[in-house]
Amino acid sequence: MKILVINSGSSSIKYQLLDMEKETVLAKGLVERIGIEGSRIIHRVNDEKYTLEIAIKDHDQGLSEVLKLLTSEKFNVISSLKEIDVVGHRVVHGGERFSSSVIINKEVLDSIEMISFLAPLHNPANVSGIKAAIELLPNVPQVAVFDTAFHQTMPKTSYLYAIPYEYYERFKIRRYGFHGTSHKYVSTRTAQILEKDIESLKIITAHIGNGASIAAVKYGKSVDTSMGFTPLEGLVMGTRSGDLDPAIVSFLAQEEGITAKEVIDILNKKSGVYGLTKGFSSDMRDIEDNALAGDKVCRLALDIYEYRIAKYIGAYAAAMNGVDVITFTAGVGENSPITREEICENYLTYLGIKIDKEKNNFKGLERIISTPDSKVTVVVVPTNEELMIAREAKELISLK
Repeated sequence: MKILVINSGSSSIKYQLLDMEKETVLAKGLVERIGIEGSRIIHRVNDEKYTLEIAIKDHDQGLSEVLKLLTSEKFNVISSLKEIDVVGHRVVHGGERFSSSVIINKEVLDSIEMISFLAPLHNPANVSGIKAAIELLPNVPQVAVFDTAFHQTMPKTSYLYAIPYEYYERFKIRRYGFHGTSHKYVSTRTAQILEKDIESLKIITAHIGNGASIAAVKYGKSVDTSMGFTPLEGLVMGTRSGDLDPAIVSFLAQEEGITAKEVIDILNKKSGVYGLTKGFSSDMRDIEDNALAGDKVCRLALDIYEYRIAKYIGAYAAAMNGVDVITFTAGVGENSPITREEICENYLTYLGIKIDKEKNNFKGLERIISTPDSKVTVVVVPTNEELMIAREAKELISLK
């Protein structure tokens, strides 16, 4: 079975074609700057990269060009579109309507559009990608995999905010959580690495990168996560503030003479480590390099970043009444030995965690980095959201 995975943004399409017999990637790439001058496609096959500079006006054209590349004799990926058995779509927000992946029909598509008010920057773009795929591959089953679905197992004690209950009833204001596809993949893979049943484990998954979230996964189910009604809540991120006193919004609006919406824009795009370093960088690689070179501003930003992660890990150990495994993933989690080490050694030794510094000195691999006598196992697992989407799509189609 060959599955095309699509992740549509407002001006981009990320794609992967996977052969599910051995879960191998046949081709992948990125269509960027859709509808903007300078649009192009970066196409990768067998570690070879090809760049196609082409004007792309909309998602229909972008996906059409991708399908041409996949069937091109030059790249020898597939000979015909008939070889694509399923298309799996990443959809950011499923609201309370979708607690699992679904085969897309008109009712499902209408529902995704109806809840777009919960993710106005993401869901409309996801819908554009779905409609383009349906038009270009009309006889191929389409599956929606939701970033929020994995967290729908959270109890009300985790997802309700202490505001008038009518706002939940009228507007569905609650914690939804994001990065769910990643947290599901990583927690599942962690159990496999340890050769244990996930239903016997209490796992904290730390998806830390430019966007970042932590999840408490108890016996295979998400019971809490750091992102909330939007991806703004929780950890300090590249440009997002994470948790703060909500009264700051009205205070800044009044003092700066701007709207609440403009304040939220600042909290989303000009805060986080970018704001803490006075606009130096939102990239944790830059922050880390400068911090290690003695830059006090970057060192403080890195300390705050690590502190917030450790704080949430501690909270989720309490929420699950214990923790067996902590798993690091995503850009920073997979590639920053110093951040992993500092989080564990500066804040988590009370849990009985011991890090093997030699084993921890690597980037981008699957590995247990705690010592054999560590009371909590610490693991690094590179995330693979595309593979998780393909697996979900395969399972749904197989059950059809």
